[in-house]
Amino acid sequence: MGRVTTRRAVLRVTADRTIRRPDTLAVEEPLEIRLNGGALTITMRTPGHDVDLAHGFLLAEGIIGSRDDIAIARYCDGVDDTGANTYNVLDVQLAPGVAVPDGAGARNFLTTSACGVCGKESLEQVRTRTRFPLPGDVDIAASTLSELPHLMRRQQKVFQSTGGLHAAALFTTDGTLLQLREDVGRHNAVDKVLGWALSENRIPLSDSVLVVSGRASFELVQKAVMAGVPVLGAVSAPSSLAVDLAEESGLTLIGFLRDDSMNVYTGSVL
Repeated sequence: MGRVTTRRAVLRVTADRTIRRPDTLAVEEPLEIRLNGGALTITMRTPGHDVDLAHGFLLAEGIIGSRDDIAIARYCDGVDDTGANTYNVLDVQLAPGVAVPDGAGARNFLTTSACGVCGKESLEQVRTRTRFPLPGDVDIAASTLSELPHLMRRQQKVFQSTGGLHAAALFTTDGTLLQLREDVGRHNAVDKVLGWALSENRIPLSDSVLVVSGRASFELVQKAVMAGVPVLGAVSAPSSLAVDLAEESGLTLIGFLRDDSMNVYTGSVL
């Protein structure tokens, strides 16, 4: 399997000296996701939890809704110059009888680690309709929410060594950590943690909170909605379209979730 980190020599420049020393970097590599043997998309990701990533991506695209929709996911013929498997090509086979919705997952080119909706064929495909309507207001205390970024940061093991990864974490509404994933792409981190939930038969995540380490973009709100997550908290700002989608979908959206303060853009907290 691919490495999560790598070491490179760098020049460390300070006010009084310059030295050469090793530095730890987060690995970024392409992953081609195939669906029933056909190419679907290529995303730039940090290796690890690739099956979760693919499952979360397919869930967010509206292609699958449960683990029963998947027959098998397996690495295939991604090879390097030596003929060794690079583990950068993953094929997901849908279960018999599971049809791909028209236009779902349509991507024609590279998805970078900074972009999740890049590659859609049309504007109509940007917004995907969920099969899991949100339950409405969820009882969660502001004091509980304020602790979640701290709990998430303590579990970001690769970030602690590289400073170069996003994180997404799922919590229960009482603040218990369910799972955390890291990746160079924020949308990949969300896909990985939602894919884990799908594999654990936890979809829809109607009693959960999703916390992300960066801003709350439209794409991240949409992924939460597609998984039935009722509360999304971000340590940074949301976009206007993210707020619009959250309001329309009945999702509680929290921004600037830091220390003892937060902005509640939609929904409410206790």
